Amino acid sequence: MILVLDVGNTNTVLGIFKEKELVVEWRLSTDAKKTADEYGIQVMQLFYQRNIKVEHIEGVIISSVVPNIMYSLEHMIRKYFKLMPMIVGPGVKTGINVKYDNPKEVGADRIVNAVSAHEIYKRSLILIDFGTATTFCAISRDANYLGGTICPGIKIASEALFERAAKLPRVELIKPETVICKNTVSSMQAGIIYGYIGQVDYIVNKMKSEMISIGEEEPFVVATGGLAQVIRTDSSTIDEVRPYLTLEGLRMIYEKNRE
Repeated sequence: MILVLDVGNTNTVLGIFKEKELVVEWRLSTDAKKTADEYGIQVMQLFYQRNIKVEHIEGVIISSVVPNIMYSLEHMIRKYFKLMPMIVGPGVKTGINVKYDNPKEVGADRIVNAVSAHEIYKRSLILIDFGTATTFCAISRDANYLGGTICPGIKIASEALFERAAKLPRVELIKPETVICKNTVSSMQAGIIYGYIGQVDYIVNKMKSEMISIGEEEPFVVATGGLAQVIRTDSSTIDEVRPYLTLEGLRMIYEKNRE
């Protein structure tokens, strides 16, 4: 079994694969102030609850967009698992050719998603990851990472509205049935969620046009992340939601580099 960790700005997702099957996944808050032992105790408790033995973990791979947390996580893996974790970054084989001006600027999570989606679909793709930030990535049929767009995440947009407008409350991200709303909470929910759906569809359509103009087939659009399913319900552009795209990509990269 291998342990995969996807470290995001808000949450860290852990998964355990037995061969190609994801047998369990957990979501923890990302906290760069935690020590290796604090993370170790937390992870050991999760293993204990699912009756998973640490010695059954043969390898560990980590993708992170939070540099400050890596010392604690790497030390935790070495101390509690007696393993040297594989870190997604320069020198790790992915099979993706990054066409960014500076390839080192591309977040590890975006590359991992590209690896996963390319292996699964083998075609031109647009990937949307609804995280702390929402990222849109264009992947060619030939596994070229063409570039993309980064937007504030939907939760960031919601919090900004609450924090900067004195009379507006913090609201739960639930989609109202209409956009002509009769109270402040529903009006905010409609504006945030339906406005975000409109933003997603506009950006995807622009990306499709640009990809087709350079000779790509019409791309298949795959979404992942916490609110992907909520957005997909009314989106006219999202073809499929794949909740574990990043975890699957981590497994694939681990296997590519173990060979």
